[in-house]
Amino acid sequence: MPIKPNKIQKQLIAIAILAIALFLFGVFEDHPSAVERYYSQGVYVFIYQVIHPVLNIFPFSVGDVIYIVVVIWLIYLACKLIGLLFKKQFKRAGTLTLGVIIGVQTGLLIFYLFWGLNYFRPSAGKRLNLRDTSFTTADLQNVTCTIIDSTNAARARITHDDTLQTNSQIYQTAVNAISKISADSVSFRAYHPHIKPSLLTPLMNYLGTSGYYNPFTTEAQMNYQMPYFERPFVACHEMSHQIGYGPEDEANFAGFLAGIGSKDRLLRYSAYQCALNECMRALRRRDTVANNELKTHITKAVRADLRAQRAYWIAYASRVGIISSIFYDDYLKANNQPHGMNTYNQMVLLLMAWYTR
Repeated sequence: MPIKPNKIQKQLIAIAILAIALFLFGVFEDHPSAVERYYSQGVYVFIYQVIHPVLNIFPFSVGDVIYIVVVIWLIYLACKLIGLLFKKQFKRAGTLTLGVIIGVQTGLLIFYLFWGLNYFRPSAGKRLNLRDTSFTTADLQNVTCTIIDSTNAARARITHDDTLQTNSQIYQTAVNAISKISADSVSFRAYHPHIKPSLLTPLMNYLGTSGYYNPFTTEAQMNYQMPYFERPFVACHEMSHQIGYGPEDEANFAGFLAGIGSKDRLLRYSAYQCALNECMRALRRRDTVANNELKTHITKAVRADLRAQRAYWIAYASRVGIISSIFYDDYLKANNQPHGMNTYNQMVLLLMAWYTR
């Protein structure tokens, strides 16, 4: 009679099979055209259309609940593992550890299947037919001047009523903007876009997080307490992830296009303010004198908003936020974004290509 494998042997076989599956997913990194055709415009669209109508029914983030449960479960398993080691029950401890490894591998497979392969599709520059993004400091100054003018003008149009918009109104405006750009461009395919307030907002404040996209539930959620003029753009940014823009710079740029294409005054200002932040940061790294000179062209109202923005996040700054940034930096680098956290700033390359096209 054939010998039946024991539990540990079965776990090792499962780990090997899952490792091979993950390797096969990784192969797609070198085949962006295939990812675009068969996954981003195929499998992902099907997943998106099936999951969204169901999860949009819930007013809260199902993904937040799942994350909370998973964290509690992992803490329980860690305590259990320590207990087994103290009792010298090494076989049970090994079985538990292998089970956790299988769980992590399964989570990674779900991540890539449900959304993660979008990291490997062709760049937004190629999909949006933008030319080479190399530029001089003079080019950057000119575009930054244009964005400063747009930001100033957008801020001047903001009324008192605009500042009193509820989160629900802001979310709906962002959804409308994403839906509109989806209808106007084949490069933005949105199916039931939706944004939710995150249950984890109090924690997100201390982590310095304005929003996040849950790849397991395809939900976009955001920090509902941050300054009101940040919220509209962040909502568009997170929903840009939802429609398949993986890298952070691409989601920033897609959110920017959705924002400036909207007729909503607050959303347009929010989008231009983000672009202003990115361009001024890029110019400061290249030419501090030019950066300081252009600052004088920013109106007092815009500068006051920027100060309020910095003050809000500084008030919550903590070591937890620094540690989380390190982990997130590694996460981005592991997912086809070699610049890590600086990937957000790569939005300037797309802005330059857009304004000089």
